[in-house]
Amino acid sequence: MKQIQLQEINLPQFGQCDEIIEIPASEFETRIANTLFQMKAQQLDFLLVFADLEHTANLTYLTNLDPRFEEALLLLDKNGKRKMLLGNECMGYTRICPIPMEYELFQEFSLMGQDRSQSRSLETILSDFGIQAGSKIGCSYYKYQPDKKLYLEIPSYLADRLRQLAGKNELVVNASAIFMDVEKGLRHHNSLEQLVRFEWASTRTSESLKNLLLQLKPGVREYELAKTFVSDGLPYSCHPMVSSGKKASMGLSSPSANRVQLKDPFTSALGVWGALTARAGMVAEQADQLNVEVAAYYEEFWRGYFKTVVTWYEHVGIGVSAGEITEAVEAARNKLVFDFAVNTGHTLHLDEWVNSPFYTGSSIKLFSGMALHMDIIPVSKGQTVCCNMEDGIVLADEQLRIDWANRYPASWARIQKRRDFMINQIGINIKPEVLPLSNMPAYYNPYLLNFKKVAVYK
Repeated sequence: MKQIQLQEINLPQFGQCDEIIEIPASEFETRIANTLFQMKAQQLDFLLVFADLEHTANLTYLTNLDPRFEEALLLLDKNGKRKMLLGNECMGYTRICPIPMEYELFQEFSLMGQDRSQSRSLETILSDFGIQAGSKIGCSYYKYQPDKKLYLEIPSYLADRLRQLAGKNELVVNASAIFMDVEKGLRHHNSLEQLVRFEWASTRTSESLKNLLLQLKPGVREYELAKTFVSDGLPYSCHPMVSSGKKASMGLSSPSANRVQLKDPFTSALGVWGALTARAGMVAEQADQLNVEVAAYYEEFWRGYFKTVVTWYEHVGIGVSAGEITEAVEAARNKLVFDFAVNTGHTLHLDEWVNSPFYTGSSIKLFSGMALHMDIIPVSKGQTVCCNMEDGIVLADEQLRIDWANRYPASWARIQKRRDFMINQIGINIKPEVLPLSNMPAYYNPYLLNFKKVAVYK
């Protein structure tokens, strides 16, 4: 009977590509066309997509432009007319967008103290674009409440003008579901090129975490470890995270001058557009370096946690309901030792978390083209300990796998090596459609000072 144990394993060099592929202009036109189709289905006359530095994914998905320093606003009408409003500095950034686009300077998006005398009023711009009494307007920013269509997360000055022009509050609705709904949302139905970029990104985050763990030792400062984080220029999807000791209980905290100590709990993560890798555990080479009570508890903790990870990986697949996976993972949880912090997984895109189908009672069936994040975070019910491993995968049907292998053979070869490693070295029997993106595929050393002693299921 298979059981969870520790085994010394050398992590292979899976490699990475130097050159990242570009999304072709035709793909962005397809995305606009698909958005117009969704607008028609929702009887929207106009769609406004708002973005800022942190919440840019929906706008960038459509235009390749992510606003720097400022906000930005894309206007679409149901017939395909398009215009983007940008502040002073982003007007010089427009060539990043590969498709035809009308641009207008809107200086209210500019930083404080800059000139605001050259642009038209928001009301005039919106009216000239065609928004008028009776127009039904969808707004998208970065989240939505499924049962509250009138809840808008865009700035109030924009919401107020739209409601004023439309004449009725109920004509201005939240339309972020066009992009973020778990089943129909456009950003969950990824093209091959987008998925290949995610694989490229994941090699960067996972190699960074691997190098961090190899340099981890008592006495090193958190910010010294953060020097191993290399994104190769990809924008961050979240702030870099390194924490040890008492600070590790705040897993989201940034690196500090804090020095790592033997017996510390320790957490780390790096996220960029399309990928995040995280690892957490105890700063020790083996259990007997921890206090007796902590050691006994931690053995139950990490083993129970890894059981949930194995369960998730072995259940996930095309056509499987996310609720079924959630129930299986919950059944595998050692309920006396830890709880789950959040959902046991979610979807992944330019933003670290788009949405999650993984909740009790979910009937959502997983499908080809989804990028998923194995994100099971255990919260101790007893001793101050931690463990965590997070990596991305893609679900790909037979045709998508054939296309990937034919068009991007180097990326495909890395994926096949990772699959072989997970199945034959770690002992996790993933389905054929499960494509691991990380160069640390299910590679987890709970005693962080012993990099090669990892959890296996054999």
